[in-house]
Amino acid sequence: MNLRLRSGLSHQAIGRQHSLKYRAFRFGGSFLKYLVVLIIFAFLLFPVYWMIVTSLKVNTESYRLIPTLIPENVSIEGYIKLIQDGKFLVYYKNNLIVSGWAAVLICVISIFAGYALSRFHFKWNALLLATFTFSQMMPVISRLISLYTILRRLNLTDTHIGLVFAIIATQVPFAVSLMASFFDSIPRELEEAASVDGCGRWRGLFRVVLPLVVPGLLAVGLYSFLQTWDDYLHAITLIRSSNLWTLSQGLKLTYLGEVSDWQLINSASTLGALPMVFIFFFFQKYMIKGLVAGAVKG
Repeated sequence: MNLRLRSGLSHQAIGRQHSLKYRAFRFGGSFLKYLVVLIIFAFLLFPVYWMIVTSLKVNTESYRLIPTLIPENVSIEGYIKLIQDGKFLVYYKNNLIVSGWAAVLICVISIFAGYALSRFHFKWNALLLATFTFSQMMPVISRLISLYTILRRLNLTDTHIGLVFAIIATQVPFAVSLMASFFDSIPRELEEAASVDGCGRWRGLFRVVLPLVVPGLLAVGLYSFLQTWDDYLHAITLIRSSNLWTLSQGLKLTYLGEVSDWQLINSASTLGALPMVFIFFFFQKYMIKGLVAGAVKG
């Protein structure tokens, strides 16, 4: 009897030891996982933190050999200069105009082209989609010479309209493929039922199908706006007049030089990043859903 009792107690002790080891192993694994995520997160956000901190430093502190992680004397002089300087506001306004028009026109084109690719399977459908995919593999700079030549012949260089057209030509293939994926997820039976009730193709598109793909349309619009907001190569190639410069082009040609005002540059960069942060913070679920739908078609 005592032998059986001792044997049972020993088995319980061994079981407790295994349970404690398993818990310690799980805790160690979770701790290591969160530590890696924290390191990656800090690595990615440190440039943003440094930009904001530098915008609050005076230039004498920014030029020190040993940098300071926290400003000794917080100064918003850079932001005040930018607000008082009319050039920055002009660049900001131009960026909003170009980005807004590009996003709207890309959405309009993507609705019709994506719907056509999704619903009308013609002979060259697969080849057209492959061409769209291949065009995304080509670097932007490889198309700039051709775009500049075409727009110059149309007298659209040094205009916002020409810049918008060039950006549309670059982003439309991805946007159309993305919208086609969303249209593929809508059952055709809905349109067939609407046609039985007397609804034509156009009314079926705008009243039945389009309300169901609003998340995809938002994803396309947001993606196009953010991509255009950061555009530099198209602007620096096609725009020459200073009153038409966009934000990235204006920052490069106006504020960067041999001796730079780092507080002013980082203040401008911080204000320029605010729309992207705002849009991504409030609409990130639509962007993620749209990108996932574009990656897995059907």
